[in-house]
Amino acid sequence: MGHQGARSPQDSRDGYQGARSPQGGRDGAPGSPVPQSPSGSSVSAFNKKPRSVEVTTGSAAVFEAETERAGVKVRWQRDGSDIGASAKYGLAAEGKRHTLTVRDVCPADQGSYAVIAGSSKVKFDLKVTEAETVSHEKTEPAVAPTPEEAPGAPREVPTPVTEWEENVPSPEGSGPGSQGAPDDLIGLFLARPQDGEVTVGGSIVFSARVAGASLLKPPVVKWFKGKWVDLSSKVGQHLQLHDSYDRASKVYLFELHITDAQATSAGGYRCEVSTKDKFDSCNFNLTVHEAMGSGDLDLRSAFRRTSLAGTGRRTSDSHEDVGTLDFSSLLKKRDSFRRDSKLETPAEEDVWEILRQAPPSEYERIAFQHGVTDLRGMLRRLKGMKHDEKKSTAFQKKLEPAYQVNKGHKIRLTVELADPDAEVKWLKNGQEIQMSGSKYIFESIGTKRTLIISQCSLADDAAYQCVVGGEKCGTELFVKEPPVLITRSLEDQLVMVGQRVEFECEVSEEGAQVKWLKDGVELTREETFKYRFKKDGQKHHLIINEATLEDAGHYAVRTSGGQALAELIVQEKKLEVYQSIADLAVGAKDQAVFKCEVSDENVRGVWLKNGKELVPDSRIKVSHIGRIHSWGKAGCPVAGPFLSLSVPCFSSLSEVKIDFVPRQEPPKIHLDCPGRTPDTIVVVAGNKLRLDVPISGDPAPSVVWQKTVTQEKKAPAGPSPGAPEDAGAEEEWVFDKKLLCETEGRVRVETTKDRSVFTVEGAEKEDEGVYTVTVKNPVGEDQVNLTVKVIDVPDAPAAPRISNVGEDSCTVQWEPPAYDGGQPVLGYILERKKKKSYRWMRLNFDLLRELSHEARRMIEGVAYEMRVYAVNAVGMSRPSPASQPFMPIAPPGEPTHLTVEDVSDTTVSLKWRPPERVGAGGLDGYSVEYCQEGCSEWVTALQGLTERSSLLVKDLPTGARLQFRVRAHNVAGPGAPVITKEPVTVQEILQRPRLQLPRHLRQNIQKKVGEPVNLLIPFQGKPRPRVTWTKEGQPLAGDEVSIRNSPTDTILFIRAARRTHSGTYQVTVRIENMEDKATLVLQIVDKPSPPQDIRIVETWGFNVALEWKPPQDDGNTELWGYTVQKADKKSMEWFTVLEHYRRTHCVVSELITGNGYYFRVFSHNMVGSSDKAATTKEPVFIPRPGITYEPPTYKALDFSEAPSFTQPLANRSIIAGYNAVLCCAVRGSPKPKISWFKNGLDLGEDARFRMFSKQGVLTLEIRKPCPYDGGVYVCRATNLQGEAQCECRLEVRGKEHVGQSRDPGLSSAVPAQTEPLAARTPWLAPGGLGRHHGLSASLLQSLSDQGGSPEVNRYRWMPEVQKGVGGAALSAIACVCVCVCVCLLGWGGLASSCTRQVC
Repeated sequence: MGHQGARSPQDSRDGYQGARSPQGGRDGAPGSPVPQSPSGSSVSAFNKKPRSVEVTTGSAAVFEAETERAGVKVRWQRDGSDIGASAKYGLAAEGKRHTLTVRDVCPADQGSYAVIAGSSKVKFDLKVTEAETVSHEKTEPAVAPTPEEAPGAPREVPTPVTEWEENVPSPEGSGPGSQGAPDDLIGLFLARPQDGEVTVGGSIVFSARVAGASLLKPPVVKWFKGKWVDLSSKVGQHLQLHDSYDRASKVYLFELHITDAQATSAGGYRCEVSTKDKFDSCNFNLTVHEAMGSGDLDLRSAFRRTSLAGTGRRTSDSHEDVGTLDFSSLLKKRDSFRRDSKLETPAEEDVWEILRQAPPSEYERIAFQHGVTDLRGMLRRLKGMKHDEKKSTAFQKKLEPAYQVNKGHKIRLTVELADPDAEVKWLKNGQEIQMSGSKYIFESIGTKRTLIISQCSLADDAAYQCVVGGEKCGTELFVKEPPVLITRSLEDQLVMVGQRVEFECEVSEEGAQVKWLKDGVELTREETFKYRFKKDGQKHHLIINEATLEDAGHYAVRTSGGQALAELIVQEKKLEVYQSIADLAVGAKDQAVFKCEVSDENVRGVWLKNGKELVPDSRIKVSHIGRIHSWGKAGCPVAGPFLSLSVPCFSSLSEVKIDFVPRQEPPKIHLDCPGRTPDTIVVVAGNKLRLDVPISGDPAPSVVWQKTVTQEKKAPAGPSPGAPEDAGAEEEWVFDKKLLCETEGRVRVETTKDRSVFTVEGAEKEDEGVYTVTVKNPVGEDQVNLTVKVIDVPDAPAAPRISNVGEDSCTVQWEPPAYDGGQPVLGYILERKKKKSYRWMRLNFDLLRELSHEARRMIEGVAYEMRVYAVNAVGMSRPSPASQPFMPIAPPGEPTHLTVEDVSDTTVSLKWRPPERVGAGGLDGYSVEYCQEGCSEWVTALQGLTERSSLLVKDLPTGARLQFRVRAHNVAGPGAPVITKEPVTVQEILQRPRLQLPRHLRQNIQKKVGEPVNLLIPFQGKPRPRVTWTKEGQPLAGDEVSIRNSPTDTILFIRAARRTHSGTYQVTVRIENMEDKATLVLQIVDKPSPPQDIRIVETWGFNVALEWKPPQDDGNTELWGYTVQKADKKSMEWFTVLEHYRRTHCVVSELITGNGYYFRVFSHNMVGSSDKAATTKEPVFIPRPGITYEPPTYKALDFSEAPSFTQPLANRSIIAGYNAVLCCAVRGSPKPKISWFKNGLDLGEDARFRMFSKQGVLTLEIRKPCPYDGGVYVCRATNLQGEAQCECRLEVRGKEHVGQSRDPGLSSAVPAQTEPLAARTPWLAPGGLGRHHGLSASLLQSLSDQGGSPEVNRYRWMPEVQKGVGGAALSAIACVCVCVCVCLLGWGGLASSCTRQVC
């Protein structure tokens, strides 16, 4: 019930509310009011939150958090899983400071981490980078790295951590599974931009992260500098905005990049993010440092505009001022400058606070002073955040929103009243505070009223209200519990193995909770057998019964206010022999016993005879009881053996001689009790049980301890046929005895010459029973039964049951514990706590004898849990499981302002307001009842409940006088009723008809064509009046206009308005001869038609005079003006010359000479501009002074060239019957004439030869050559400039000669098959003619390589291939190969001819 006042947007965004700590207190600064956020989310429990860091591989990452108070339990998590102390993670807590250390960081450690304290959870990230990358990024030649930016050191990521969750589940309920769903966010930022520093000329990046998992659309982010300068309009070379979206993490990243920073870049910045229903923003600062040496002094820097923080001077927020000079300091100061200086506002003033307190008439002046240019945006923003606060008439000064006080201190709550005689009431959680002793003191001085609360306790942590008349003001009081301090620390201890260890400390508060830890691990009560915890007022003890080497270490006791540490050192005992082996003389066939006593009872001994180990058998028995090692033998021989006992670190060897002795006294047990039946021995569970039984006898008797074990023996599952049924024979008890002979462990037996000791360490329930001690020697025996009873605290009762829940009370019931611990239960202790708290509060200090209790003084609307302890003479049991959570709820108050709105012959309309006090149970609905006047029987007017605050009661008898009452209901039941003050007569009342015409309908109603028209006019009158609509005196007709009437209003509705709907409408309401009328004027407007008859009046110089006539249709509204546009005849791009021009003629100037122009005119009204424009039909040419163009003269160049072969012919060796091709390349200008010759004969007339010439590439195709075609071929090129020729030798081989040796004379002319194709066809070389004509080097290389590969040559010339494939097939294959090569080379004509031949 915290009070919330009006706050600025920044306050509402960054506001917080105190959160209850697990101890029932509140977080917040002492003595200061704790503001609240509108959503009611609680404030963080952290004073200092861990930040995201970026570290290099192999280094350590340290996260630090500081809680509001010491002793708060803090948990660290990674990806939703708890982190414990290990070799990887180090956890440390010192007072309020908590530290998480991640050692030897590797890329696998990168991820999201979190720290939880109470109901607050803070998330942060660990980013791992390689050492080389970080070192490279940090190296800047112009800027020396700061200590935080040193390579290899952890550095902060520019984005901080924001609290994601408040009011997270309790630690018991948290787990990895709870991370799947999004939490309740505070704001929208995951990481906010941080303050930055940069030197002049440097670069900096500000980044913001926004969670997108719960967003349907991307958020809108705006960056501002100063108050209102939007940086999106300043984007350019030195300022850039970037955004990205990570689909894996569903996080939006927005970045602001500032490069080449200048001094004017410094100042305050703001980042705003908004979604459909949320808004958040954050502020950050940029500091720009001068990077200037002693010798780099620049005189211009004295006149450069700067924006250093704290100067108080306004600087430009845009980047146009970067690098500009300001010589105003050299000018003479004038009065005008003084006046302007008065208008300047200090930088720390909040423009929003000024606007909220100023009248609307001052908005424009304030916006001008603060450099606000977007006035419309300012008004929209101000309208959304400004709240009209109603001035209180009862209070001059109200309570603060919240107060905080330390436990045990005093607090004063003060208000100032407007009326000093007004009556004041103080409420606590809705209940009036009564004067009771010195706890509450009411103070009245003048108009001040003060409530003083003395000795504040956790019960005073509540909501308080001050009521004056009908007004209230409220606050919340947070009681902060002081931490528990350690007044006397622990002391280091040095003990031997087996000794008792006791650590003792003293704290500042009696009964405080402490934790004991060993090497950082908490010691729990499950280890009671090993450790015992003891409380004695302010003293706390940790007891270790028998210390072992494993118990050595560092022990700590921790409280909410600190911890104390001590070291325990456990050393081994030095083994000593207290009693050595002695000679023994016994009688023949008597028992001989040899004993040896050492200093440590846990050392194992080995008996040797003549150097060999004795093996126990039926005659030889070896025993070890405590520190005594013994060996016995029945029927000793006359000769005495050599015996020795070997123990670690010690050995003894002695000769034993056996003599004969006569028998002596029988054994006997000596007990201090009358008779032979001793009393029952009672021991408390957990304590040590030691039964010391004195014995006597000579020779020394043997002692046997036995425990009677009771077993239940079940009868057979079914009786035999015909056997009589006997209920008592179904089960029987069988008693057995268990031999106790162990000499070490928890249960052990130690026997000496004159006594036997039975010891039980940490007695348990199973140790209870009857123990039999039997002593025996050759003379006789003796036996005694000892009854041992183990008593303990009772078992924990079952979870209590809650019933009869009221406004501040409930009834708690429980059952007795299943086991009372061996002692009767003396009573019970009841505790309760709030559901979200960890602190249990004791409800009774005297034991409760009954099994039920009525708990009172609870806060309504707060969920509670109960638990119970059982107490007997031994102590208090463990707590029972907590009861089911319950919430004290009271019925709501009575509804208010019950009135009768309307009455007819059979109905009554009722209306009321909700009750003033609804309570935590909410409001389920209302019930309405009525009864006849003078009658006490109430009739339900409505079945069930209604959630509305009004009801029409129907079917009532006409003329009856009825009383009505209304009740409010919730889960606690119905509240008090409210009854009408006087009976209501059910009868119609005549009321004159009257139209209530709204103010906006009393003037002309303007609507655009196509828009819907919806005119609602309320009216009054009883009985229901008749409504009539007319237009221009005629009744309305048609489907386009519809009339809808109700008992209280009438509606004229037009779905899509048209121009014909304009006119005067009249509505009339009539009851009998009474009527009322109203007139409405509806004006349907549309866009105007274009202007008419546009013409060019005159043209001179750079000017053109235009003239036009108004449009024929003005759209049924006033014309606002015209828009004149021009377009260049060449580009036909239209540019606006005049806007909102009112006249019908204008002059267009500043035209470009030499260009032709078209002109057009649009007409405008309130709807918009005309769809079409009036355009000039012919262009207007703007003449320019005459200029004669003289084309330049050029000298003719001679490109003629004599023919020359760039690629000559190459010698070839071909196979007869397969087409062959000879190629070469030639150049020359003009184009030379080509002739081919064979052995001097012209081939131009021979049809077997085909010649091609394309782009200088000459080709001769020989179709199916025969051996006769071999010889010397010559290609001749001739033009006017000269002549050139080249030749080659062609060898044609028959098929039968394939594979045979060639003519030695041709060996030089025909290249070897292993020679690369490039060597045989130089034009295929990378630098040859093929490259010259556009073939790629890779293609030429491929052809060259393939042509020279052994596989291709082998396949080409194999005789087997020629034999297996016919001549026609080989010819086709060869032709296809030639076609492919020709196509690759671009010889289209030859390729087509080859293709035709193959086909």
